[in-house]
Amino acid sequence: MSEQSLSLKYIVYARFEVDGLVEKPDVVGAIFGQTEGLFGAELDLRELQKNGRVGRIEIKLSKKQNKTVGEVIIPTSLDRVSVALIAASLESIDRVGPYKAEIKLDRIEDVREEKLKFIVKRAKEILQSWNIDSATTIENIRRELEKVASGKAEVISFGEEDIPMGPKALQDDTLILVEGRADVINLLRAGIENVVSIEGVKIPESVAKLTKSKREVTVLLDGDRAGDLILQELLQRDIKIDYVARAPSGREVEDLTPKEILEILERKVPIEAYRGVELNVDLLKKLASDVKDTLEGLLLNEKGDVMERVSVSQLAERLESVENVRAIVFDGVISQRILDLALKKKINVVVGRRMAEVARKPQNIKIYVFEELGLI
Repeated sequence: MSEQSLSLKYIVYARFEVDGLVEKPDVVGAIFGQTEGLFGAELDLRELQKNGRVGRIEIKLSKKQNKTVGEVIIPTSLDRVSVALIAASLESIDRVGPYKAEIKLDRIEDVREEKLKFIVKRAKEILQSWNIDSATTIENIRRELEKVASGKAEVISFGEEDIPMGPKALQDDTLILVEGRADVINLLRAGIENVVSIEGVKIPESVAKLTKSKREVTVLLDGDRAGDLILQELLQRDIKIDYVARAPSGREVEDLTPKEILEILERKVPIEAYRGVELNVDLLKKLASDVKDTLEGLLLNEKGDVMERVSVSQLAERLESVENVRAIVFDGVISQRILDLALKKKINVVVGRRMAEVARKPQNIKIYVFEELGLI
């Protein structure tokens, strides 16, 4: 029975040393002869070879200084217990021909385990190669899409001021205003072409005229103080603004991902939510000065009028029940609970002595602390 025809499970490797010069048939004969009958016919090597449970016994040997050394290799499909008994029986052999001999088990190789190791190793290599190929493909696709995007959505100039804008800003009936050229480019990358830059706080007259010809105008601004100032300027000018969208606090539109841009635009807020008290910093400063060091707070309506004066200790409880509050100014710490209540009650502005460490800052709430207003 050839080794190839076996359903191999294990291979027994043993090392031998003979105190004399012998040949391979001598070693094989010693193995068969001295193990015969040890465990009955059931584990007799000759019988096992006949019924295909043990393959051809291979002998590798070399001769030196009147000694013969080498290796015995026995492939088998037997179970682990039987293999262990055969391996142990090899070590019982003490002679080869007329010479004293010693055989010691070297190792038992689990063919299936080795095959599994090979499969796992090869699978890792295939997966790594696959990932590299996929990454390359994705990168190529990305490059091709960027080429298409850059070819169709180049920044163009508008008006006497050469204002940067997207190619669809003039013909679309909706318009998105952003702060600068870098913002225009980033919106083009997101596939938004009806965009125009307002080029800073001083809004060009040509942009102001353009907004009046549109059905809907959204302004998308950075989430910083500069964004606040630009929004204040827009509200004070005769410019059509329907919705306001803001980058997260401390971030700029030019750094947003396409996904972030689209999500922020989906959450745009009607301009009415930003009119009144939010950007009237002088009013907020005056009211904050009024409550400073009093441990009291003020509830304001959309016109900036004081609706109610409450103690800071009762502020959260009062916010739960009162309606139509659009701003709160209080001599206390702006906590996560206060911000969550403000969001729930659609309050646009929160002014407090200082800010606590919070996990979530609502995007549509403007937050001031006394230090920002010059009171500390």
